[in-house]
Amino acid sequence: MTEVPQIVFDMPWLLIGVAALPLLVLLLRISRSRQRSRRLARFAEPSALARLLPVDDKSATARTIRLVAVAVLSGIALAGPRWGLARGPATASGIDMAIALDASLSMMATDERPTRLERMRQEVRRLRAMSNADRVALIAFAGRSYILTPLTTDNGALELFLDNLDPSVVGQAGSSLSRAIRQGTELLLASNGNADRALVIMSDGESFEPVEDVKAAAEQAGEKGVTIVTVGFGTTGGSTIPITDANGTRQKRDENGEIVVTRYHPELLELAATSSGGTFIPADASDKASRVRAALRSLRTERRSIESREDYVPRFLWLLIPALLLLLYDTWTVSGARRRKLSSRRATGAGAVTSATSVAAALLLFLVGCAREPDPAVLFENGDVVGAVAALQRQLLAGDTTAVTRYNLGSALLGADSLQASVQLLEAVRRSTEGEVRMRSRFNAGLGDLRQGLDTANADRDQALKASLAAYRSYLTDRPADVDGKWNYELALRKPPPDGNGGGGGGGGQDDPQPEQQQPQPQGGIDQKQAEALLNSAAREEREVQGRTQRRGRSAPMGKDW
Repeated sequence: MTEVPQIVFDMPWLLIGVAALPLLVLLLRISRSRQRSRRLARFAEPSALARLLPVDDKSATARTIRLVAVAVLSGIALAGPRWGLARGPATASGIDMAIALDASLSMMATDERPTRLERMRQEVRRLRAMSNADRVALIAFAGRSYILTPLTTDNGALELFLDNLDPSVVGQAGSSLSRAIRQGTELLLASNGNADRALVIMSDGESFEPVEDVKAAAEQAGEKGVTIVTVGFGTTGGSTIPITDANGTRQKRDENGEIVVTRYHPELLELAATSSGGTFIPADASDKASRVRAALRSLRTERRSIESREDYVPRFLWLLIPALLLLLYDTWTVSGARRRKLSSRRATGAGAVTSATSVAAALLLFLVGCAREPDPAVLFENGDVVGAVAALQRQLLAGDTTAVTRYNLGSALLGADSLQASVQLLEAVRRSTEGEVRMRSRFNAGLGDLRQGLDTANADRDQALKASLAAYRSYLTDRPADVDGKWNYELALRKPPPDGNGGGGGGGGQDDPQPEQQQPQPQGGIDQKQAEALLNSAAREEREVQGRTQRRGRSAPMGKDW
């Protein structure tokens, strides 16, 4: 059974006039006919006029029907009909929000179904759906905290890191709320904008650190204007922690061989929230995402563009074009009849034809204006990446094969996630040109390789990382002060290929998921201050990773590691 598409109108109140238009046309036709009859009656009797000027009633009726149809179609088109959903740009107001997610082993407990971690993912997705205009950063924490993404409105990037969140992301067991608070505060304060800042911490509250550290970190965040909202998960009765490995599923045990039972600890989460003047949402609360939004509703927002939204497609041309064709046909029919039957009134007939033709020409000019090729740059800025790619491809087919056009197409393909095609085109542009276009092509080609290298499902990710390192080494040789280039080079270094030839050390061989790479487009990117803060944080975390690696070689980890 075919589904009938839903139809909406931009100005539905104009539909009231559509019903009046046919009546108006009929009244005008009747009035015109009576005026004509009165003029002809001055020259001859009706019987004589019937012989001299034969009247074709069928032709007059057909013309009336055509004009009524033109009036109805034009009236409906003027009301702005829309049907069929499509993606389009949108703007809304939002805040800057960092979400710190507990990725410790205790979040694998099953006292919340299916696990605490999965319930936490569900609440993050619901919260994100309620706040599309918020810039959101993701932070994973356990024994340490780690920035997964900077502040962004890119739902695709946020969803990618959220799907891959598990205890192996952070790399250090345990649970430290104070580190997550400090790093979230640093990240939020490094961002520019007039919107208020909020840190949402989702955890079971089981943290093995001094309470004073958590309280001090929360108080500092509150003094710096960061609103903290803590959200609890788990039950006070607790649950064991299932561990799945090559030998099957077993229960987590402590250093004494006893089975670990992890419990929800609301007191630490409540302390963090109250110390900063924020809000605590307990684990047994229903609809946690809505409660978080309610707690943040009083914060100052900022107007910004969001990625896209679904909207109904304008379809007025589907009605306006048939109306125009009927008008042209009516003009042609009337002019032919008048040439045959009213040769004595050619001047008047020609005047009528000219008038109707002028209307048709004006409508044609309007349609031509509507059909002009859109500017790819405008499409890209409005978030219509697919439309920008199509427009640039049409330019190439039309003969515009300049380096700038090919670079723009490669960059648009990068934005559309056509990574291999983008890298190939950008590399071709880099080899065949000089100057600024060459430098930008090298940067974006390295970015395309980097994104392929960070894709765990890509079988050729090692080669892509090598290519990215080579591209950014060459780029930074010419532009050593470029912050975005340094950041992306750092990402590639932190994900070296297994054979160790990742491009010059510094990575430590760790397999931690990396923060989202920054694209060189102005919208949705980070400024220099934020990039420097993220780089400093990455360098600090790298030193910690290397120190732990050396200590790991001397002794096995002891203590509470969940």
